[in-house]
Amino acid sequence: MNNKELVRAAFEAMKNAYAPYSGYKVGAALLTQSGRVFTGCNIENAAYSPSVCAERTAFFKAVSEGETQFEKIAVCGGKDGEPDDYFYPCGTCRQVMAEFCNGDFAVVTAKSPDDFKESTLGEMLPFAFTKDKIDK
Repeated sequence: MNNKELVRAAFEAMKNAYAPYSGYKVGAALLTQSGRVFTGCNIENAAYSPSVCAERTAFFKAVSEGETQFEKIAVCGGKDGEPDDYFYPCGTCRQVMAEFCNGDFAVVTAKSPDDFKESTLGEMLPFAFTKDKIDK
């Protein structure tokens, strides 16, 4: 699957976002090494801390179905579902990515279905806390 197709899947997922408090809707599409795509959207909660981001939703769906090897993720987000800039995952989502992916994992940030760019997780989280740190 190419980046454009993955970004389009993220924009489609963003339509399901539940964001009645912030109004900020986010979508994600996660490509596994086996070729499956898991989508996610953000889901807010009145108590705030039980809320979950789109990226983590996609990762948790994939892992709960036995997938733990990932190729890349596309993410998009904006107020009322209208992005006005490239969307970048929060620090917590980057740390979840680091649990399953190495620094070369591709993160595609989207401003629109046709305007996106690719970075690596290592560029976004250069000093990730990873399981190899625990073994030392």
